[in-house]
Amino acid sequence: MENQALLQPTQSPPCDRPQTAGGPDPERFDWKEAWHPLFFVSDLDPRQPHRFTLLDQDLVIWWDQAGNTWRAFEDQCPHRLAPLSQGRINAAGQLECPYHGWAFSGAGDCEVIPQQAAKAQAQLAQRACAKALPTAIHQGLLFAYAGDACNADTTQLPTVDPLEDGDDSWVMLTMFRDLPYDALTLLENVLDPSHLPYTHHKSVGNRVNAGPTQMNLLTQDKSGFTGIWPEGPRLGKLGTQTTTFVAPNLMWHDLTSQQFGRTLTVVYATPTHKGQCRLFAKFPFKFPSKIPALFIQLTPTWFSHLNQNGVLEDDQIFLHFQERYLEKLGGSEAYKQAFYLPTKADTFVVALRDWVNRYGADPFPGQRLPGAIENLDLLLDRYTSHTQHCASCRGALQNVQRGKVWAIALAALAWALATLLPRLTPLPVGFEAALVILALAALASRYGLTQLERKFYEGRTVPPRNLPESQSTGGKR
Repeated sequence: MENQALLQPTQSPPCDRPQTAGGPDPERFDWKEAWHPLFFVSDLDPRQPHRFTLLDQDLVIWWDQAGNTWRAFEDQCPHRLAPLSQGRINAAGQLECPYHGWAFSGAGDCEVIPQQAAKAQAQLAQRACAKALPTAIHQGLLFAYAGDACNADTTQLPTVDPLEDGDDSWVMLTMFRDLPYDALTLLENVLDPSHLPYTHHKSVGNRVNAGPTQMNLLTQDKSGFTGIWPEGPRLGKLGTQTTTFVAPNLMWHDLTSQQFGRTLTVVYATPTHKGQCRLFAKFPFKFPSKIPALFIQLTPTWFSHLNQNGVLEDDQIFLHFQERYLEKLGGSEAYKQAFYLPTKADTFVVALRDWVNRYGADPFPGQRLPGAIENLDLLLDRYTSHTQHCASCRGALQNVQRGKVWAIALAALAWALATLLPRLTPLPVGFEAALVILALAALASRYGLTQLERKFYEGRTVPPRNLPESQSTGGKR
């Protein structure tokens, strides 16, 4: 596998190792015994620690200079349990606790205890070590293994197989966001292409393309399933689409058409807490023409993310409530009674729920969902769920905010000159008017930048599908 660097704590004992994700029990699937993506590597800053929660376990992600790779530790100092993610990477390249300065190497070994006597060696004790998780970098993502560390090196990474062919003609868009619903709810949603014409009408779908959807399963077992939609989307206008689910967290649709070439829709669902997950999306394309590829390559990542955030918000609110209704009716085990599924359009939804029930594949067994979030602004928050963690959007937001300052300064300067200069000296014809126009243009620019700034913080409460047919955009921006 490309660039797959597996890192394990030095203290891991030898043990029996499963060959597939989910653990050795053929009748049970353990979400901890699997690799999960944490970040796109391009969004990580090697100068500082990053915090992430995987399956209710708080982690600190940091760049190990000595090991030349990313590490994932439990986010607790063994001394007094302070979050290591609040610390720093010190001059020696070690992760330093913010509370008392204990410092740790990439393997988790304690290297420094500033408070101990000169000849003491408390740092050598096993209890002084930070707990390190195995990590891997593959296809642009940083993965971590939350289960038994000695199983990590023989448990296969959830890999998008079509991207392993070594073909460099793929052009790719990527996206991530923290979502206010479960990983299983996310997977159920994206495995269902029949919702696109309605839910995403006017964004990436169109109601006129809705119709009978005859999907079929090809394979199905503990490791996932594959399926086919012979007619494919847009009432058969694009061709056959295949679907792959790699348990527990990866799925992709694969479509080849004369109009658009080959297109993948790839989604990873990483469970963080009960009722919360992080989505990682990839959209690889192989276009028959170089022009669309050039257009995508020239589009700023942040601009693409603004549009993709809008698409996610098309169904973000109702999925948050839908999973709570399902829980009240008995949860996944009672899905056949809770859902009415009379058509083949729900074939992959049924397959996913059957997989969950057959293998007890609940990422948070025994837990119940927290109460519903009634405040739509919180459900549609973009800043904490995406912008603050995204290198491109964070940088773009900073530039927008700087631009606002420069715009108001330019407006003030132009207006002052237009007011004062005529009192001091004769001006060329039209010069005063030009200064006034410049001041007004700067104010208009600041207004536009303010509207753009809001899009990095908040989503739209009215999805495009609910707008009057004469409108294409609207709602809160």
